[in-house]
Amino acid sequence: MATAEKIYVDPSALLKLYLNEPESRAMTTWRGNIRAPLWVTHHGRLELLNGIGLAAHRRIVTESIHDAALAALDDDFAQGMYVQADLLWRATLKRASDISREFTRRIGCRSLDVLHVASAVELGLRSFVTFDARQKQLARAVKLKLVVPA
Repeated sequence: MATAEKIYVDPSALLKLYLNEPESRAMTTWRGNIRAPLWVTHHGRLELLNGIGLAAHRRIVTESIHDAALAALDDDFAQGMYVQADLLWRATLKRASDISREFTRRIGCRSLDVLHVASAVELGLRSFVTFDARQKQLARAVKLKLVVPA
């Protein structure tokens, strides 16, 4: 099993810890086995906040669930379950552009998915967690080890 210091978790996978989604149980079990803090970029944290907000906007969750999810996320950061990762944006965007140029035509990845894979590479992380099929292909293509919570 990879250590948390070497794992990048796509925010859409982390979101499953805060909202009830199909892979939430697998993600919760996996996260329970990883004791060390996970790295989250600033744009990853934004994606988590936005995902919770969108779930409320779309009426997938109630306002009270929205508020509880935000409070739980804030608490997890405060308790040290996550480490706020700083990236050199110019290098990360360059890496994302290079990855996109090489793989998007074949795989069909979205920009944010490419950016998360590039972030993992720029942070020097070796493993990647996602439930997104195209992002899995992209992570493998750039030689990241895929971790699939089960």
